[in-house]
Amino acid sequence: MSKHCVSVTVAGGIAGIALCTTAYADFLSDSKANLGFRNLYYNNDNRDGTAAPSKTEEWAQGFMLDYKSGFTDGTIGVGLDALGLMGVRLDSGKGRHVGSSMIPSDSDDRAVDEWSRLGLTGKVRLSKTELRYGTLLPKLPILVYSDGRVLPQTFEGAQVTSHEFENVTFVAGQIEHATGRGSTDATGLAVSGGTMESNKFDFAGGDWKITKNLTAQYYYAKLEDYYRQHFVGVLHTFPIAEGQAIKTDLRYFKTDADGANDAGQVGYRTSGFTRNGDGRIDNDTWSAAFTYTFGAHALLGGYQSVSDDSNFVQMSQGGLPDKGAGGNSLYLYTDRLIQSFNRAGERTAFTQYSYDFAALGAPGLKASVMYLKGTDIKTTSGDDQKEWERDFSLDYVIQSGTMQGLGFAWRNGVSRSEASRDQDQNRFTVSYSIPLL
Repeated sequence: MSKHCVSVTVAGGIAGIALCTTAYADFLSDSKANLGFRNLYYNNDNRDGTAAPSKTEEWAQGFMLDYKSGFTDGTIGVGLDALGLMGVRLDSGKGRHVGSSMIPSDSDDRAVDEWSRLGLTGKVRLSKTELRYGTLLPKLPILVYSDGRVLPQTFEGAQVTSHEFENVTFVAGQIEHATGRGSTDATGLAVSGGTMESNKFDFAGGDWKITKNLTAQYYYAKLEDYYRQHFVGVLHTFPIAEGQAIKTDLRYFKTDADGANDAGQVGYRTSGFTRNGDGRIDNDTWSAAFTYTFGAHALLGGYQSVSDDSNFVQMSQGGLPDKGAGGNSLYLYTDRLIQSFNRAGERTAFTQYSYDFAALGAPGLKASVMYLKGTDIKTTSGDDQKEWERDFSLDYVIQSGTMQGLGFAWRNGVSRSEASRDQDQNRFTVSYSIPLL
């Protein structure tokens, strides 16, 4: 090769490196990474009934490495996110692990020593629209990932989020698999009671901020062979005076059977009461909640009504064979520490009082107590059943000093139900996050 050719090649290589450096500058400089720690003691004590377990009691340490890249420069930006999750068992005996939804089980039904998984998400940005494909943590009215244990539930699929129109957020996508809170294995999708997997959950919808204090919502979702769901919501804040306001939250769901569930096929039926005993999903659920805030105080009151042809449902892994797949979250005010108050026919009144102790010179300290009472429940064993739950929460986050950001949380719940077992539950959590980038 001549010296001229070498010069051209070297120059081309340097230009390529320079171009690459320019293109990826934002990818690297805008990257963020955090290492989160969550230590959770979980105790759920069944107070009646003969079925095992009588008590689930476990203690585990979770590690969450969350990396979010920036986007490459240019009209179309490209990026990559990574979520590394690892759990370590600190304490769990075989007799106290049965029924766990926090720690995976080995072949002998004992809690494993440790478990981990890695989720990658590719992303593309064009103007004010972003496409994400890979591991997702959706928080939408028609799908909410569950984060009530030491590691979160994750989903796999694609999601588009657009802000092209002022004051409008549009979301659409498709979910294909999920990994439970206490599992390392991805499964298909189902509803509570369903034992056959669906691999297609389509959704679309958005939020329209009509005014500064008024937002309207509409979402549509379809879990193939299980259900179709429409959601309409209204959020409004009415300022009364300095430090005082009333927040209104109205929600309505209409859920109908789809495909195999509509045909009553075995494996695609939902659990609980259904009108004809065929496991067919047919439900209307609405709720109204009002929160009055005044200074450090917040007082909430609300009511929820579930129609009586079937339970209210959203996507779940609970009926699938993977033992760690159990547990999902519902976009309901009544989805609480123990119960969800979503059974067929159930009418639930609820109230909550919250207080921020910053007003007394203790910033970072907050407490709340909530009470819910459900009536008119229909189950396969009878009608007009009742249940109630009382939840107490106490949170404290250190505000300054070497351990700034270290958080402590206690959750205590008591449930008494004619439709399920009576339960007492406690959760103690210590959490901390270290910024790496």
